[in-house]
Amino acid sequence: MPCTGHLDTPGAPAPATPPEPTVNIFHTEGPTADPTSQPWPGPPPQPEILAPSTPRETWAGKYEFLLSCLGYCVGLGNVWRFPYLCYRNGGGIFLIPYFIMLLVTGLPLFLMELSLGQYGAAGPITVWKCCPLLKGIGIAMLIVSSLVSLYYNVIIAWAFYYLGSSFQSPLPWSCDAPWNADLCQNASGSAVWVSASEFFWNEQVLGVTHSSGLGNPGPVRWPLALCLLAAWVLVFLCMLKGIRSSGKVVYFTATFPYLVILILIVRGATLEGSLSGVRFYLSSDWSRLQSAQVWSDAASQIFYSLGIGFGGLLSMASYNKFDNNVIRDTLVIAIGNCCTSFFAGFAIFSVLGHMAWKKQVPVGSVAASGPGLAFVAYPEALSLLPGSPFWSILFFLMLFTLGVDTLFGNIEGITTAILDEFPALRDWRRKMALLGVLCTSFYLLGLLLVTQGGIFWFTLIDTYSTGFGLIIVALFMCLGIAFCYGVNQFCQDIVDMICRCPPWCSHMLGYFKVCWAFLTPCLLLFTLIYTFLDMYGVPLRYGTYEFPAWGTSLGVCMGVLTCLQIPLWAVVALCRESGTLSDRFRKATQPLHSWRTATARDVAGDVIDVPFTITLTNSDFTAPPHGSSQA
Repeated sequence: MPCTGHLDTPGAPAPATPPEPTVNIFHTEGPTADPTSQPWPGPPPQPEILAPSTPRETWAGKYEFLLSCLGYCVGLGNVWRFPYLCYRNGGGIFLIPYFIMLLVTGLPLFLMELSLGQYGAAGPITVWKCCPLLKGIGIAMLIVSSLVSLYYNVIIAWAFYYLGSSFQSPLPWSCDAPWNADLCQNASGSAVWVSASEFFWNEQVLGVTHSSGLGNPGPVRWPLALCLLAAWVLVFLCMLKGIRSSGKVVYFTATFPYLVILILIVRGATLEGSLSGVRFYLSSDWSRLQSAQVWSDAASQIFYSLGIGFGGLLSMASYNKFDNNVIRDTLVIAIGNCCTSFFAGFAIFSVLGHMAWKKQVPVGSVAASGPGLAFVAYPEALSLLPGSPFWSILFFLMLFTLGVDTLFGNIEGITTAILDEFPALRDWRRKMALLGVLCTSFYLLGLLLVTQGGIFWFTLIDTYSTGFGLIIVALFMCLGIAFCYGVNQFCQDIVDMICRCPPWCSHMLGYFKVCWAFLTPCLLLFTLIYTFLDMYGVPLRYGTYEFPAWGTSLGVCMGVLTCLQIPLWAVVALCRESGTLSDRFRKATQPLHSWRTATARDVAGDVIDVPFTITLTNSDFTAPPHGSSQA
């Protein structure tokens, strides 16, 4: 409370009205304290009292943070991309570069994001007060998360559509449906045969057959638009109270996919031909280790599946308690995510193996990746099972929960970044309005992606929003922390957070220090170079449609827009400082005074406020004469 009274040295005139006594045990007067020595009349000035700020939220329980991060990392890519990459790159041999990339790239960057957010207790933009020169990294993360949120909920809308369609018997994409009889009868006689599931996807869901490409998106598919609206309304309701509400939802959305994967593995093991699918999934081709493509695929899969560089991890960690063991959480979440990818492959390929056996074709002819696996190949395989509607409902409900969890992390990263930059919006009503504006804006912009040609725009944004731009963001984050902020200081910050640092944590920090300073930047640079070569060597396609040059240029501009934030805001930081260029650079790389105040939110509860102020004088430090007594 404000000081309203002051006790001066003996002999000073007492005020006419006795003030309310207060205590300040940190204020001492020097030996020469003299009221007449002040350059202004009256009592000494009182210290400035700062208005208390709203305390930052923290997770209600330890498991809410772990489940939120695990749900954020375990996304659709674990189900529809990893199994495909595994069989394409040598089967079980792909696990060798995959886990090497996890150790050298995934774990160090994952720990860096979690530690940065937890120590700074701030979102992806404000946290760069540790090094103002790199504030553009936070802006770039915000742009990437926004682009991903724009198209990611469209996948959830597709899953909604299929989920609703699964409550039919027979399934509308199966050969048992009367309207698919002609398609299934002509399966063997047509060279350009289209399966019933592929026809349902392209004609009934997307309507892509009525669009000629990017320049002709066509009208909005209103059933999909309603599904997209329902998806955004659900996200808004689940995140209405921030981590207090989303932290409860993840108890279901983060654990339900594991139950479904387990059920599908058990069911797949009982199917005829499932072993052929598993054998195809894990077949070993040691010669593939010599291919740079394999190592690049492993690095990119680790990078994207862990959610590095989007800002979601950083934001969720900022709500942790300061003394949380961030190294332990890194190991649990990252290794759990990668094991999920591996075991999901058994659920996928056991069922695909059964479909290949039933059709009497090789497993490779029915394997696919991305939306082609989730919405064409796997639904067709499920339609061949007894009780197919039940298995279809389980599968698409799993896809829905996988997508929602990842979207929670992206939206949390965006809202945290905005609220930390504009604290006035932290009021509950304003925060609700901000979330409503974000969800409404993303929905309106996402309508382009649910038109007849929306799949082309989806593919374009999906390819370039998380392409080279995201790798450059992670590269500069790693280099900035290692060489601008200081890798030794960063390791010390981690030790400060883990008050009782076990010996194994100390040993791991030494390993991570080597990765941050050398190994991880080198591998990120390798992945970036290969991404550029692949981007310019292979034209972007969706099916038989090849994207025009102007479309590719537009996609490149998305990545460039992300990258430009880093030098742009670095220039702004330099212009705000004074002196020579070297002086400006030195000042712009130094942490702000408010950087190391994160612990205040955790120790504030141990400080006892008392309604007194004591001003100690020189006589208080002088020993009393022998034999005297003081009351």
